Amino acid sequence: MTESTTPPTTEPTTDQPVLVLNAGSSSLKYQLVVPESGHVLASGTVERIGEGGGGPADHAEALQQMQQRLRDDGVDLQAVGLRAVGHRVVHGGPDFSDPVLVDDEVLSRVRDLVPLAPLHNPGAITGIEAAQEAYHVPQVAVFDTAFFSDLPAAAATYALPRDLAREHRLRRYGFHGTSHRYVAGATADLLGRPLADLDQVVLHLGNGCSASAVHGGRAVDTSMGLTPLEGLVMGTRSGDVDPGLHAFLHREAGLSLDEVDELLNKRSGLQGLAGVNDFREVVRRKDAGDDDARLAFDVFVHRLKHYVGAYLAQLGRLDVLVFTAGIGQNSPPVRAAVVEGLGGLGLSVDPERNEARSSEARVISPDGSPVTVAVVPTNEELAIARQAAEVLSRG
Repeated sequence: MTESTTPPTTEPTTDQPVLVLNAGSSSLKYQLVVPESGHVLASGTVERIGEGGGGPADHAEALQQMQQRLRDDGVDLQAVGLRAVGHRVVHGGPDFSDPVLVDDEVLSRVRDLVPLAPLHNPGAITGIEAAQEAYHVPQVAVFDTAFFSDLPAAAATYALPRDLAREHRLRRYGFHGTSHRYVAGATADLLGRPLADLDQVVLHLGNGCSASAVHGGRAVDTSMGLTPLEGLVMGTRSGDVDPGLHAFLHREAGLSLDEVDELLNKRSGLQGLAGVNDFREVVRRKDAGDDDARLAFDVFVHRLKHYVGAYLAQLGRLDVLVFTAGIGQNSPPVRAAVVEGLGGLGLSVDPERNEARSSEARVISPDGSPVTVAVVPTNEELAIARQAAEVLSRG
C-alpha cells in the first residue's frame, strides 16, 4: 500500500522539503530538497519502469520503491512535513510560461501537448498522477520550455505558412529552460552583478546540448526548436541538418520517416561520428590518435562556435560566456577549444584556471578580460523546488 502524506495544518515553513520528480517513460529521478537552503535530504533514480525483469510495473510502483529506499536511508516522507511535489514537465507548448499548481485542467492541457513531446510528456503525466494518489500535498508542474516562452517573434518563428504553423503550434520552443534560467541567475550571483545588467551566452552541454542568449535575464534566442533535436551536436542527436535530408534518405536509402527520426535522435551526434556518445571516451580516443574521435570533437566544437558567434551578434555585446552541465562543467578541452582564436571578440581562458578541477561556480578567464568566461554548475532540481515553493507562496 502506498503511503500518503497529510497536508500541513499550518503555513509551510522554510525547513520543509519539496520532493522533485523527473518522470521519464522508463525512469523516475527524485530529489528531496529544502528550497531555501538547498539542503538535499535524499536523491536517486528508479529505473526500468514497465520493462519487466524485476523493474517496477508502473510509476505508482516506482514511487513505492522510492519510498522504501528513502525509509532505508532513514527518511520518512510523513515525518519531514513534505511541502509539495515539483514535477519536471518537458513541454509546456504555447500555453505554459510559468510553473502552475496541477489540477484536472492542467493535466488535460499537458496531455494535449503529447504530440509535441511524445517521448517525454507521457512519462510526466503518469508521474504526476501517481504522485497525486500517493501524496496529498500540492503538486506543481515546472516546464522545461517556460524560460523560452516569450522569445522575440523573430527568434521563435519558423518560415512556414502561418495557417499551418498556427494549426499545429509550430514554433521554436527551446528546452533545458530550467537549467538556463538557473544558471543565468547563478552567474549574476557569481559576478556580484544584477542579472538585469548582463548579456550572457549559456552553453548547457551534456548528453543533450543547448545554447541560449540571455539579455537581462530574459532569453532572446535558443538552439533547440520545436523538438530537442535542433541545434548543437549531442550525444546521440545530430543537431542541425539540412531539412532536405529526410526526403533524401527516404528516396535514396529507403528509410521511412520514423526510421529517419530514430536515426537522427538515437544513432547520430557523437555516437554516429565516433561510435561512442560518452564525451570522456571521445576525448580519450582523440588524444590516442583516433581520427573519427578527432573529427567528432572538431564538429562538436565547430557547432558551438557557430552559436556563440551568432548569439553575440544577436545580443550586440557579451558580458559572460557560461559553461554548464556534465561536459561544460567537466571538460577543460572543450572550453579551451570553444574560445580558441576568439581573442578578437574578447574571449579567452586562463589555462591554469580552466584545468583546475572544482565543483564550485568559478571564473576561468584571465583577470581583466573584456568578456568573462565562467563555469557554473546547474541544479535543475533545486530550481524546480524553488519554483514550486514560489507558486505556493503566491497562494
